[in-house]
Amino acid sequence: MSTVHFYEARGLIVGWRTDGNQRRYHRSVLRRIAIIRVALLAGVPLATIRDALVDLPHDRVPTKDDWVRFAKAWKEMLEQRIVSLTQLRDQITSCIGCGCLSLEECPLRNPGDELGRNGPGPRRLGARRWS
Repeated sequence: MSTVHFYEARGLIVGWRTDGNQRRYHRSVLRRIAIIRVALLAGVPLATIRDALVDLPHDRVPTKDDWVRFAKAWKEMLEQRIVSLTQLRDQITSCIGCGCLSLEECPLRNPGDELGRNGPGPRRLGARRWS
């Protein structure tokens, strides 16, 4: 599936079909795709991007004011992600990476070794994607 088709299937962009069954898009779709790509590169989840674009008409190019609105909405989430990634970078050598997350030294995902009190073994492995 192409990226354009993927975005269309998820409601991020809108197109139409010609009588010859060719897909067509308004010129504004190029800017929407650029916004989607930049946001994804910044780590903004696709669902969050979709929520931001939901009120933006599909037949006009997003403006600088639109981008400022998106950026403000995503700033706190990105700041939290930066803090989390910085902690992970600085403390990754103290984690054995097995998925159990019950190390006493793991303040990132198991402060105070809360999971260790429930016994040995993985408690979160596969239960939830790392955010």
